[in-house]
Amino acid sequence: MSKLGQVVEAVEKYNQFVLAQVKRARSDEKFGRELINRWNDTKAKTPVTHTPTGLPLPRLALPEMYLEPVRKIETGNYGKKTLADGAKQKADGNGARPPEEPTRLFSGLMLAEDTNERFHYLTQHQRTHRLSTAFDGPTLYGIDSDADGVFGKIGEGGVAIDTIEDMVRLYDGFDLGSPNFSASMTISGPAPIIMAMYIAAAKRHFGSKVVPKLRGTIQADIFKEVQAQNETIFPIEASLRFLTDMVEFTTREMPRWYPISISGYHIGEAGSTPVQQAAYTLSNGFAYAEMFAARGIPVDQFGPRLSFFLDCGLDAEYIALARVSRRIWAIGMRDAYGAGPRGQLFKLHTQTSGRSLIAAEFKNNLTRTAAELMLAYMNATNSCHSNSADEPFTTPSEEWIRLAAHGQAILLEESGIFKHTMNMLSGSPGMKAVECAVEAAILDEFREIERLGGVLAAVEDRFQRSQIQNAAHRYEQQIYDGTRPIIGLNKYRNGEDVAPEIKLARTPRKKQQLQVDRLAKFKKKNAEKATRALDKLAAIVERGENCFAALLEAVEVCSLGQITGCLQEVVGRFRPMV
Repeated sequence: MSKLGQVVEAVEKYNQFVLAQVKRARSDEKFGRELINRWNDTKAKTPVTHTPTGLPLPRLALPEMYLEPVRKIETGNYGKKTLADGAKQKADGNGARPPEEPTRLFSGLMLAEDTNERFHYLTQHQRTHRLSTAFDGPTLYGIDSDADGVFGKIGEGGVAIDTIEDMVRLYDGFDLGSPNFSASMTISGPAPIIMAMYIAAAKRHFGSKVVPKLRGTIQADIFKEVQAQNETIFPIEASLRFLTDMVEFTTREMPRWYPISISGYHIGEAGSTPVQQAAYTLSNGFAYAEMFAARGIPVDQFGPRLSFFLDCGLDAEYIALARVSRRIWAIGMRDAYGAGPRGQLFKLHTQTSGRSLIAAEFKNNLTRTAAELMLAYMNATNSCHSNSADEPFTTPSEEWIRLAAHGQAILLEESGIFKHTMNMLSGSPGMKAVECAVEAAILDEFREIERLGGVLAAVEDRFQRSQIQNAAHRYEQQIYDGTRPIIGLNKYRNGEDVAPEIKLARTPRKKQQLQVDRLAKFKKKNAEKATRALDKLAAIVERGENCFAALLEAVEVCSLGQITGCLQEVVGRFRPMV
């Protein structure tokens, strides 16, 4: 036998020895305990390092050892079939659809027809049309475009939506009832009103039978607004009541719709650590589950209709953050809320970090986003949006948003990393070490929230908000003192501070005036009907009944601002807590 043959034999013998030792450890309890004790002693002697966020990690990650199998909960919607080969697949004889690519494309600029044009541009090569919509500032606060002092904000940073007619324009040319179409709307404060507009717009174009076919999600997460983003327009209890009204309706009438996207992304972008982001998002989700159950909605009806939205940055925690969140959510929903298998699933949308994108040498943002996409796919996200490199300056241009979408296509279709085996990079000793550390840190956050009286009590005590602010300060301080290297900003600078020339996206005044003129025409045409609809809506809210059906009627003849004003007269306005 040659030396090479001896090497082959030696490797095979060693592999057989390892399998025999594993088998013995599982059948011989004493031997198994001795093996684990020796292993744990080795792990205990391993030096510990700390991430910039303070998470302790072993310098050398060793595999976990168990005598019994460990239950894991994983889910994903890609890697089961080759995406390129599946591009033209039809539903099979059982009605099943091929797996969807996780790419979700995000846009919102100027008026509804401008965003509609961008949507058609983004989806021209997409097998499934998964759109995500950004709204302008007035819309996010439930304010009409003709309100005092908002003219210059119309269509800035998102699309202006005042009426059902705007909503019809926004999705013109898309088959809203198609199984290959999905709409996501990034809005929370006035979410029930916008949701009612979307349903009413779909009915205008496709008839009432389209409602059960509508597919997508609306953000609607009030807790994260109070904790991180500030776009809250009603008092917290009233906001939660209107949200539950919407959830009750959509759970019953729209089986393919996710009526709330429990959002950690904005918590992360506000400055939280990854652990805080996951802990507050999960605890908010459990609070919503308790609230919906108290309304009388069965957990196995609303559970499968909950979805989540997480940030993905470059900190070490992100290598396992979604995996840990998925496990905690599944165990909590099963054991604390009695949810069945579908109610335990963690439906996740991931967006690459906006906070990680910087103006200095901004083309490096392509690399940052690509690395974040890798982490998102390693966590088996169900849906993913990649930010554009020019976002530190302006609403993304066609060039950079195309490159952002291509970043996902390269990983999903060109490379073989996620094309054939969805967990090819998962489960390494390093990832497991991060998982254990992240899970322990999240549970510590849960214990502190519980000590304060639960999620709502902690919100009223500004606990989450203060913790996010402290973490944001530490993050900026670490950039300033160099302990958190940012390439091109505080490390490896080329000495030039000349800002690049970027064409900024701005809404022309003539378009802003067009939006105001359209709104005035709508209000004049529906003046009498609007008064009756608002009176009916106010009466239902005052009686404490579910108001969503009345919202569906009101949006046909009332503007967003009119409805917001009517509801605020009944329940009041949100007042920030001191």
